[in-house]
Amino acid sequence: QVQLQESGPGLVKPSQTLSLTCTVSGGSITTNSYFWSWIRQPPGKGLEWIGYIAFSGSTYYSPSLKSRTSISRDTSKNQFTLQLGSMTPEDTAVYYCARSPDRRWYEYDTWGQGTQVTVSS
Repeated sequence: QVQLQESGPGLVKPSQTLSLTCTVSGGSITTNSYFWSWIRQPPGKGLEWIGYIAFSGSTYYSPSLKSRTSISRDTSKNQFTLQLGSMTPEDTAVYYCARSPDRRWYEYDTWGQGTQVTVSS
């Protein structure tokens, strides 16, 4: 059973950069055809896709967040990382990592539990 777990700070100050890590167990992030995404859910709102890193290492980001988003990976640790810069209170949300099968980056078959991130001074 593949499992994903998010880790990182629960509180970030405005203008600073968020860094979250997703640790994957039970499967490799380099396995053919899987995409690995970051998604968030602000309070009272729906899910918002942030971006993905593919099994090949290729990345793609939401156009609205692209300018301040970077997703990278460490294959030796089977981890992928989100960096989201210039944080504001509107970035407060529960952040999830998730897996997509068969290159379907808009669908997810496995989720992490989510981690609350609050942006406040």
